[in-house]
Amino acid sequence: MAHPTQLGLQDAASPVMEELLHFHDHALMIVFLISTLVLYIIVAMVSTKLTNKYILDSQEIEIIWTILPAVVLILIALPSLRILYLMDEINDPHITIKAMGHQWYWSYEYTDYEDLGFDSYMIPTQDLTPGQFRLLEADHRMVVPLDSPVRVLVSAEDVLHSWAVPALGVKMDAVPGRLNQTAFITSRPGVFYGQCSEICGANHSFMPIVVEVVPLEHFENWSSFMLQDA
Repeated sequence: MAHPTQLGLQDAASPVMEELLHFHDHALMIVFLISTLVLYIIVAMVSTKLTNKYILDSQEIEIIWTILPAVVLILIALPSLRILYLMDEINDPHITIKAMGHQWYWSYEYTDYEDLGFDSYMIPTQDLTPGQFRLLEADHRMVVPLDSPVRVLVSAEDVLHSWAVPALGVKMDAVPGRLNQTAFITSRPGVFYGQCSEICGANHSFMPIVVEVVPLEHFENWSSFMLQDA
């Protein structure tokens, strides 16, 4: 999860997020090189009294500064499109979970099971135990198995919401009357936090998302316990 004074993005917990981190560094490096070049040209133009007559009117340099930006845009666009298609890819999900946004909590339904669903409310600050995070902890976590393709169907009951978990590289709008879907594969166990990312009313800041990734054996034990408890 994010921490104070953090400059970069969160550590990746899924292959797609790793690709997004690599693309971020790739694009940032291109922006840095362009900024350095422009700064050098500005300083050179301001500080020198000499003028190169071949730069004032030259077909060659006009061709260069037309083609070069096009090449740079292609170098950014191709990896971006590749990741865009990777994020939309949903191949044979092992489990499907329906996430419904409400004012102001989330409800989850494991559609592969007959009766496995629950509401997830934020834990109030006064009820937090030592080690828990304010505004991020929920009374029920969305538990998913490790290294398994998970499909999440996202919708809303009342107003627009957005189901987002940065460490997993997932962000999907929850629209009333519309069923959107996204997918992810977790690459390491842990607890990953997110929040509603669409302004949805007075308590928009108080509907966290908590995804707990556990080994498959532990997930089966958890699902059996939840079904018995229901």
